[in-house]
Amino acid sequence: MTFIKTHVGCDVCGSSDGASINDDMSTYCFVCNTRTPANGKTKKEYNVIDVDEDKQPEFLKKYNQGTSVSVSDRRLTSNTLQKFGVVRADNSYYFPYYDKDSKLLAAKVRSVQDKVFSTVGLWSRGILFGQNLFPSHGKYITIVEGEFDALAVFQMTGSKWPVVSIRNGASGALKDCKAQYEYLDSFENIIVCFDNDEPGIKASKEVAELFGSKCKVLKPTPEYKDACDWLADSKEAAFIDRWWKAEGYIPDGIVNGSSLWDEVSSPMPPADCFYPWSGLNELTYGIRFGELVTITAGSGLGKSQVLRELAWHILETTHDNLGLMFLEESIKKTGLSLMSVAANTPLHLPTSESVSSAQRRDAFERTLGTGRVFLFDHFGSTSVENIINRVRYMAKALSCKYIFLDHLSIIVSAQESGDERKAIDEIMTKLRMLVQETNIALIIVSHLKRPPDRGHEEGAATSLAQLRGSGSIAQLSDMVIGLERNGQHEDPIERNTTKVRVLKNRFAGVTGPAGNLLYNKETGRMFEVDDAPEDLL
Repeated sequence: MTFIKTHVGCDVCGSSDGASINDDMSTYCFVCNTRTPANGKTKKEYNVIDVDEDKQPEFLKKYNQGTSVSVSDRRLTSNTLQKFGVVRADNSYYFPYYDKDSKLLAAKVRSVQDKVFSTVGLWSRGILFGQNLFPSHGKYITIVEGEFDALAVFQMTGSKWPVVSIRNGASGALKDCKAQYEYLDSFENIIVCFDNDEPGIKASKEVAELFGSKCKVLKPTPEYKDACDWLADSKEAAFIDRWWKAEGYIPDGIVNGSSLWDEVSSPMPPADCFYPWSGLNELTYGIRFGELVTITAGSGLGKSQVLRELAWHILETTHDNLGLMFLEESIKKTGLSLMSVAANTPLHLPTSESVSSAQRRDAFERTLGTGRVFLFDHFGSTSVENIINRVRYMAKALSCKYIFLDHLSIIVSAQESGDERKAIDEIMTKLRMLVQETNIALIIVSHLKRPPDRGHEEGAATSLAQLRGSGSIAQLSDMVIGLERNGQHEDPIERNTTKVRVLKNRFAGVTGPAGNLLYNKETGRMFEVDDAPEDLL
């Protein structure tokens, strides 16, 4: 489908010249991006000259009768118009379009009186405006958004560097440049100089991405929408200075290091929140937004309790919201367990009957009642996409800056593929990307593979090699913290003391033992202890 007339009014948004008519008589508006089917109007009603072969002689006759004259309101000289073969005839300007063999096929016609554009001739076969004038393999070429802009840039740059214009406005820029890719890519430098509006800026990025490092984008200014405005305001010198300083295209996500002084002139802040235990803070410097922290241990060794202690500490020391996704328990159990930490008594156990209603209410108000805690009632729905969507919702819609996910193995076991390694890779990759996208601190729990000799339930040391899967947990986590405890030891102190070990530390690089936590079954709390049984150190 091709345009047979451009710059007509749009009945949808009211733009006076934002729409174009297609050869099937449908219309498309480049302002509101609305496509409208044919409404029964004829080409004659749209004042469109037919594009049949039979009309070609009539078009050529009109074109050949025209003359290249100066355009005073735009400060364009007759020499510039003559260079590009632009003529004025029948009170209209004719911009000639050629094929690859330099045969004149069509023209874009712009009425002087009402400034309406239309096309005549075999429009769909034409190359870029001006392309026929400049041989390939030059040093510089500039791509602009309109024919008058091509004349203006050529004149302002001393009439010595090639300039071409796309055919159908900003929305068609990428398509037009792809069609002439071989020609444009033959130049050493490609300068994009599109209009300073939303469609033009978008098209600049698309075309720059097409040609990569050789492409430069002329940075717009708020004073001038396009090249014609620079020339009309007698700003040739300022334009040519900006043209020479056009910035090399850098894809999104790539930053020139020379622009980072403000970022690197001061140390990174140590943390957005600290852990509740000094030994862990000494090695990790706390928790930072944008980090994925994995906590791992053998089965039944207190991972969930460590998460509850951490969640309570964040509630007490920050003003941020928390998201709790404890997939092994109900939201009632999760809520009561968090309240238990605040109350210093295990409210979820039958022994909590002695706790008064006032004490229970106080624990509620300090945790769930703050309005800062959001829980995931999963109803057994633990598919990867469902979990990812809920984490994103918590982060973006509920402004949760810390999200806890306990635990990874449940998500993996719910997948239909049966390939544990592949499932872990998938969920970890998506979680890693989500952390970067939302800039949250995500704390997840992962189980370990059983070691060949002594099990983790008997105090075996943790290591990255024991993480389940293909290594993606260790690779994609910023921090990995291992918990070790001999849950079968006869000594109750040893049985309830957890050794904390930093297995990976992307922030500081320091790993190793990070303190000991003693669990008090009367209060249901974990406290850091300076000394632990010798064989635990």
